[in-house]
Amino acid sequence: MSHAARKRRQRRSKGGAARVLLVLFAVVFVGLGVSAIGGVGYVVSVADSVDLNEMDQVDPGAPSVVYAKDGTKLGYLPGPVLREKVRTSEMTDLVRNATVAVEDRRFYEHSGVDVEGIFRAATRNISEGGNAEGASTLEMQLIRNLWTKDTTSSLKRKIREAKLAQQLEDRHPGREGKTWVLTTYLNTAPYGTYGGQAIKGVEAAARVYFKTTAKKLTLPQAAMIAGLPQAPTDYNPYVNPEGALRRRNDVIGRMAAQGYISTSEALEAQEKPLGVKKGGSYYTNKRERFFLNYVRNILVQKYGKKRVAQGGLKVYTTLDLKKQDLARKAMSDKLNPKAGDPSAAIVTLDPATGDIEASTGSTQFGSNQYDLATQGRRQPGSTYKTIVLTTALEQGISPSTSYPAPGSIPIPPQYGTGVVKNFAGESSKGGSMDLKTATLKSVNTVFFQLGLDVGMKNVTKTARAMGITSKLQSLPSESLGSASVSPMEIARVYATIANGGMRVTPRAITKVEFENGDVKRPQPVRRTRAIPQDVASEVNRILQADIKGGTAASADFGCPAGGKTGTTDGPSDVWLAGFTPRLATAVWVGYPTSRKTIVSTTQAGGNIQGASVSAPIWKEYMAGAHGDFCGQFQGLVPFKGTKGRPGGKSGSAGTTTTDQYGNTVDQYGNTVDGTGDAGGTGTGQTYDTSPTP
Repeated sequence: MSHAARKRRQRRSKGGAARVLLVLFAVVFVGLGVSAIGGVGYVVSVADSVDLNEMDQVDPGAPSVVYAKDGTKLGYLPGPVLREKVRTSEMTDLVRNATVAVEDRRFYEHSGVDVEGIFRAATRNISEGGNAEGASTLEMQLIRNLWTKDTTSSLKRKIREAKLAQQLEDRHPGREGKTWVLTTYLNTAPYGTYGGQAIKGVEAAARVYFKTTAKKLTLPQAAMIAGLPQAPTDYNPYVNPEGALRRRNDVIGRMAAQGYISTSEALEAQEKPLGVKKGGSYYTNKRERFFLNYVRNILVQKYGKKRVAQGGLKVYTTLDLKKQDLARKAMSDKLNPKAGDPSAAIVTLDPATGDIEASTGSTQFGSNQYDLATQGRRQPGSTYKTIVLTTALEQGISPSTSYPAPGSIPIPPQYGTGVVKNFAGESSKGGSMDLKTATLKSVNTVFFQLGLDVGMKNVTKTARAMGITSKLQSLPSESLGSASVSPMEIARVYATIANGGMRVTPRAITKVEFENGDVKRPQPVRRTRAIPQDVASEVNRILQADIKGGTAASADFGCPAGGKTGTTDGPSDVWLAGFTPRLATAVWVGYPTSRKTIVSTTQAGGNIQGASVSAPIWKEYMAGAHGDFCGQFQGLVPFKGTKGRPGGKSGSAGTTTTDQYGNTVDQYGNTVDGTGDAGGTGTGQTYDTSPTP
């Protein structure tokens, strides 16, 4: 025990002993015939068994509230208690005075225990043969609400509360102490239930019963709320409006009798109807419900279901509401679901921190609770080629390395049957194409060969390093985007390129404040070197060229940016993933519950691909999202790699043979000179993942 605490105890034991004994002895008479159970000795022994300094305060509970980046409230997370703590200045004097009038009329005169009130209650109880009147002060009720949680009707409880109330008064003396007690009581008192949740505190009561705040309560409203704590169920205005009205008018009458209002004000207020409104929607209405669910899942992972359900957290997030609105507008401007157009999702990360600044889909939460932005797993198409290219550059292969670029190539027998074809039938007619050009044209046949050359297990390793967490099988088809990944993962991959090869962990929460004042940061900024800086710089330059004159050219909004389109078979999924120095954004378009062919009635028209559907959405969104910044990429360094294609010189195909059609093919079955018939398409899958500019 501290020195100050010992001094407080000494002062109480010396100067206040007679007062304590008198008060506690008087408490005995609140019950009937209680002197027989031990009298003064019993009172003193019970009183000596408690000490406020040795007791922990009980958490009164509150819903957890989640805020956007700018401090705007997104909504409350479900919890057992509805409560908002407010300052004294945020409560009208009407509700403060009404509470004193009905609960503790001598509140400003006594010292935690109302001796006069106790004798008055004891006399009435004895004369009427029952428990007709209580004698609990606001301090005693506050002790019950925040320290003991004892709601029994025992004499022991009253003695304990009286002793602790006096100690509370010693801890908060004078007029300022009274203000603290009343404000704290009004922030923790029970005011009934709504939808199975306990209403605690005058602010929550004002919002639930009248759709207003504690500061704006009128006299009739304040009086009704002040009358609830004694019997919240009996006076519930939704269940027993007649009883609630009688209780309200009784409170108003007491306020007039004690001089808080005039008689005319009281009469006028008593004539008013209850005027209650069901305002519980204040606590159930939410913005960005998909993101709120995402945040709640993170909290549960960090602190457990029980702690999150308990509530009382203030959660500050990274979400930029302006970007959310821009994203939804861009999707609605380009797609019309009512006319059969597909859905879309947009995710934006800050490449430097991983902050999730936008994460939204075009579907409404009520119609579909599946979060397309974070939970959707779809084939990324040619956006995955960036990972294959990165793997090659990591191995020192120069982007000027040439590969055979026929319109189609057979799939090696060990991987199945069929052919790999380019989306628009691009073919070099027996010629070759360097990796940079193949990226800008998104040539499937080149990237299929490249994936085999660098090794698909290495591609998977690079994908993991850059931020892909979904299941990968290291199959050659994944070089063309046959894996299933989320827009969040693709945005993370492109953030790694924008960030000079540093992978960031997506971050939704900047900090969490607990009701006791503790501040936690469950998602600190995490940056990890994923790929060499020179490799990231070179990929960055190539993707900038793609958005200037490659397949992603229709996404160019006038500021330095890089990007890559993606289109899968059907097409059933179309993408645009790209970045600026400060934003990395992935746009996906498709049907959430099927892989049917995308049909658009809007600007996209007939030839559906990433360039015609996702790119215009990305462009419109990024044109607004980039804000005033339109600067150049910093920190780009020269690429160190100089190697050519594995198995041969730059531009060669390595070991070659002749197939049954007379074509010269390399060790992977790729056509080199194109002199013979390309052969049939076989029965395998055709990988249509390469949109044209």
